[in-house]
Amino acid sequence: MSSRIALIQRNIAWLNIDANLMDIEAMLEGVKADVVVLSEMFQTGFATNPSDAVDDGRTLDWMLQMAKKLDAAIVGSCAVRVDDEYRNRMYFVKPTGEVEYYDKWHLFSVGGESESYTPGRERKVVEWRGVRYLLAVCYDLRFPVWSRQRGDYDAIIYVAAWPTPRREVWQTLLKARAIENQAYVIGVNRTGDEPTLSYSGDSAAIDYYGRCIVECSGDECVANVEVDIDKLNAFRDKFNVSADADQFIMI
Repeated sequence: MSSRIALIQRNIAWLNIDANLMDIEAMLEGVKADVVVLSEMFQTGFATNPSDAVDDGRTLDWMLQMAKKLDAAIVGSCAVRVDDEYRNRMYFVKPTGEVEYYDKWHLFSVGGESESYTPGRERKVVEWRGVRYLLAVCYDLRFPVWSRQRGDYDAIIYVAAWPTPRREVWQTLLKARAIENQAYVIGVNRTGDEPTLSYSGDSAAIDYYGRCIVECSGDECVANVEVDIDKLNAFRDKFNVSADADQFIMI
């Protein structure tokens, strides 16, 4: 059993939702995949002031339309308002119309994210077409216990806005999370510039050995990868590291 995943790495027009959705739609023309992965806050750029980035629901409507059009799940995060709070919410939108989501748990306090956003309350695994995906956002990558594989997922999807000065950290930790969890890791970062930051891209798919299957450079990129769950399970059965793992208490 296998699944096709498309990684969409792109520059983002700062706080211009309509322009970004139109640009992404053009990039998705002709894409054939089971899952399409966009970056963190793909329709605005990483905005620490959420009131600048929240829309009237048209982003989620667009994701539902594109999922149906492509017959693929669409994945990416955006700022949402929940009552009187703001969340950095990662949507997993299926072509069936089902919407699942994960609210970012680890907020980037160094960059001011924790001052305006409320952290999520639960870890989230989504199953789609026979593959189980752990959902995670950017800064979550630095916290290995949070991403610990407990026999409950096959791949991790990280959507990110990870700045250029820390690109080696991004590249290294994607491989580390794949190796230690014996899982595929899909990391989609943005490229280009925001008012105060630049991004080098480096989106990649990593296999359970820590090998890079596909990788983008600093340019806009549509990268396609196929994950083979039968091979993953055979590897886990043969070299079952999880059987010797320490037991951590998770929230």
